[in-house]
Amino acid sequence: MEAKEVQDQPQIWRRRTVMFIISQAITLFGSSVVQMAIIWQVALETSSGLWMTVLTLSSTLPQMIISFFGGVWADRYPRKRLILLADAGIAAVTLFLALVFIAGETATILPLLVVVSALRSIGAGIQTPAVSAVIPQIVPEEQLIRYNGINGSMMAIVQFAAPAAAGAVLSLGRFYWVLLLDVVTAIIGITLLCFVSIANTRKQESEHSSTFFADMKSGLSYAVGDKVVKRLLLTYGAFIFLSVPSSFLTVLMLKRTFGDSYMLLTINEMAGFAGMVLGGIVLGTWGGFKERISTFIFGLLGFGVLSLVLGFTYNFWLFALLMFSMSFFIPIVQSSTTTMIQEHVPEEKQGRIFGLLGTIYSGFMPLGTAIFGPLADVVKIQWLVIACGLLLVSLGLVQALRKRK
Repeated sequence: MEAKEVQDQPQIWRRRTVMFIISQAITLFGSSVVQMAIIWQVALETSSGLWMTVLTLSSTLPQMIISFFGGVWADRYPRKRLILLADAGIAAVTLFLALVFIAGETATILPLLVVVSALRSIGAGIQTPAVSAVIPQIVPEEQLIRYNGINGSMMAIVQFAAPAAAGAVLSLGRFYWVLLLDVVTAIIGITLLCFVSIANTRKQESEHSSTFFADMKSGLSYAVGDKVVKRLLLTYGAFIFLSVPSSFLTVLMLKRTFGDSYMLLTINEMAGFAGMVLGGIVLGTWGGFKERISTFIFGLLGFGVLSLVLGFTYNFWLFALLMFSMSFFIPIVQSSTTTMIQEHVPEEKQGRIFGLLGTIYSGFMPLGTAIFGPLADVVKIQWLVIACGLLLVSLGLVQALRKRK
């Protein structure tokens, strides 16, 4: 990999990295609060499964489609500028929605909420690949997995705090207060990012005059032709797909096994987020195994084994403990995947590969939900969790065998 713009003095790159991570955490916090509030608003307004499905699709499909395009842009244009423009665009759309609520023009508010969710999703699809590609520019290679773990932990904390913050703001004021909060957090995040020095990506000489679609084709060819990248992307996609029953269908599993209780649902969600936070902190402190692939395999096997055990559990507190322990391994899998891509892929191609990674995440998760959700009405959820747990363990063992060859 090409030399990075990392300074020799540790305090310089650490200060820059911490400010970058904080700026992104602040903007993500505002975005997460708004997305949670929009979901609640639609649910309270309609009590309609159809509207909730439309909202879910509008907030996921655009990001899935645009992520790879965003990755190409991240390799063609200054990544810092892309992040700033995406943040500003999302804030502008949110401010427009707030002004509509303030003006009382709510006759067509439901379609407008769907459109705004889609536009915000497009912004996230542009921003996310650029953010992932920036980190290896400002962090030394030997410290990448630590700071990816810290970044993952920060994101988990933000997502954990977002529902509580949304509920607090909505209980104290009107819906547009939440929207204005997002605008304020975007301004703070953008201001912080302006003070972070990030060099422009240096493209290969042969790519200087290439077209957008030539760059896209080049990125796809690289992903398919490079065995390490192809295997990593496919394995990560399989992990996302197979984790759906134990990660996203546990609400149904809880209700059918332990009864209809908001307290149990809350404990379950808190256990999951707490596990993710701890996993990120431990990885940030520990730094993983010397071989990144060993850390990746460790995460796969840990998640798979605990998912398998979860399917046999009929005691709630053991269930919650397993959810906490299982979630601990999620940032280990995600951060090791990100780090291996950052270390292996040339700097000028990282945006496109992270764009593909974002497309895989945004696509395989709803695909798994679309398949396993209806199956859960025909087959006992526990059996789905057990089957996917076995497949995840098998996936980890296959990777371990390949590593030994």
